[in-house]
Amino acid sequence: MVGSVGKPESGRWTPRSPAPQTPLIRPPIWVPRLSSGVTSPLHASSSPSVKWDRSQDQPWRIPGAATFTRSHPRENRPSAQGGEFPLVRGWDPSTQQSILDPGFAGAQISVTPPEAIIPRGGSVTVNCSASCAELGLEIELSKKEVAQGVNWKTFELSDVREDISPICYANCPNQTESSVSITVYGFPDLVELEPLPSWQPVGQNLTLRCQVAGGAPRDNLTVVLLRGEEELSRQPAVGEPALVNHTVEARREDHGANFSCRAELDLRSRGLGLFQNSSAPRQLRTYVLPDTNLSLSAPRVVEAGTQVLVECVLGGLFPASEAQVHLALEDHRLNATITYNGDSLVARAPMQGLAGEEGTQQLVCVVALGGRDLRTREKVTIYSFPAPNLTLSQPEVSEGTLVSVECEAHSPAVVTLHGASASRPSERDQIHLNASAEDNKRIFSCLATLKVAGQMVHKNQTRELRVLYGPRLDKRDCSGNWTWPEGSKQTANCQAWGNPTPKLTCSRKDGALLPIGTQMLVKREIAGTYLCRAESSHGKVTREVVVNVIYHQNNVVIIILVAAVIILGTVGTAAYIYNRRRKIQIYELQKKAQEAAALKLNALASPP
Repeated sequence: MVGSVGKPESGRWTPRSPAPQTPLIRPPIWVPRLSSGVTSPLHASSSPSVKWDRSQDQPWRIPGAATFTRSHPRENRPSAQGGEFPLVRGWDPSTQQSILDPGFAGAQISVTPPEAIIPRGGSVTVNCSASCAELGLEIELSKKEVAQGVNWKTFELSDVREDISPICYANCPNQTESSVSITVYGFPDLVELEPLPSWQPVGQNLTLRCQVAGGAPRDNLTVVLLRGEEELSRQPAVGEPALVNHTVEARREDHGANFSCRAELDLRSRGLGLFQNSSAPRQLRTYVLPDTNLSLSAPRVVEAGTQVLVECVLGGLFPASEAQVHLALEDHRLNATITYNGDSLVARAPMQGLAGEEGTQQLVCVVALGGRDLRTREKVTIYSFPAPNLTLSQPEVSEGTLVSVECEAHSPAVVTLHGASASRPSERDQIHLNASAEDNKRIFSCLATLKVAGQMVHKNQTRELRVLYGPRLDKRDCSGNWTWPEGSKQTANCQAWGNPTPKLTCSRKDGALLPIGTQMLVKREIAGTYLCRAESSHGKVTREVVVNVIYHQNNVVIIILVAAVIILGTVGTAAYIYNRRRKIQIYELQKKAQEAAALKLNALASPP
């Protein structure tokens, strides 16, 4: 039999199975223990023992007989299947008196319940029964007598906070005693999983530590370590506070997983339930940060005032999306754009060389993850390089004018002037020339070269010379003799040169104009000799051109003549063949006539 069960001390504690209701503790009735061969009038209609109903924790009631109950000495507790108990004292319902067997010789005191389990701070009632009226309960706690009868008393113990063993004693006439075992249960005051590392490297061991303070009885307290709902370890709570450790290897799959610990107070074997309480979960973050593969790409030299793109790349990290990237040129942090692809990241940022900060500077890329970082550096040289100065004495001159061309660079750069005679590179170079028509629109180029951090950088400057000269109408650009069939479409190409560009016109003596540079339909009327004139502010030049047109009627005469010749030739040939055949026929007839005459003469000349 157990004492009453109070509420859990923490609202988080929940029983896994319902706690049974505590039966009412009634004062046990002592009945006489019968010796062999002794007959008691109380048991005339009943057996000298009673069977205990374990399921109800109550004695069987025998109709027409006294009510019997067990005496509860420790050696006579029922087994799980029920058992037989000696009767040591009876109760007569008719007289409401207990009856002591004259043959009684032992079991002078009894206490119920023999053991009980109650929540910390709970209450329990203890009943003492003896064969005499001089009895009491010895306990250090305060007690309250709540009921009594002939040879029995019931005491209430309140606010019990630790395991105790009250002693029930009696003087009958010698002092005898019997104790009850009262166990106090309580839930832990603290169930806490110690903080996890902010980041845990994948593949390294992680030790989980759970602390459990309080909780009783300790033999029924177990600590379970969990990953999500997966049970990793189950250990008894040992020590105060109990410290439970378990080591696992961190995995990629553990990134974002919740770890916790749970205290289980299992009182099912004592008639109560399974009570559980879990710590607050702690989330684990795992990571992989490789020691290599970090690369930084950037130009080694950058001109002040210009902007270039730098790139930092790292592969094989996890989780890549949680990595932080820092790109900086000395103390100037760059505005990087980061893209992720699986376990890789690429950070790109524009970088500008600042005027006034020329020289070699450090470009650094730092990738941070899991409280660690990887970094790589590159040297970048910032330089200033003004363009070279290219000057012409006169950008526009008349033909035959002397022109000076000069190219100059800022030290320590050197220059090369295109068109100048080969010479040793220096900071300055120049040429002189008499401007001619061929120099019109001539491009002069000045190339400056500077060596920066072992690299050669270049800048170029160009200028155009304009030469003014009179019109030119050369045979190669205006052939001057065209022969075209009438009815065809043709273009008269005639180009006049000069600066400024001259005006070109072609006309006959009768004032007719020949279209130049445009397509026209050829007619016989355009045939003739034309005079082409090219004029500008720098002079005038002329040239004669001839246009010939082939008419269609000349072609018909030729065709007729050719046809007539062919016909006459055909007729003559046919007549010749006919006359020849006629002559051959006449010849053959004459020959046959001659042969016939000869035969006739021969026949006449021969004798009969």
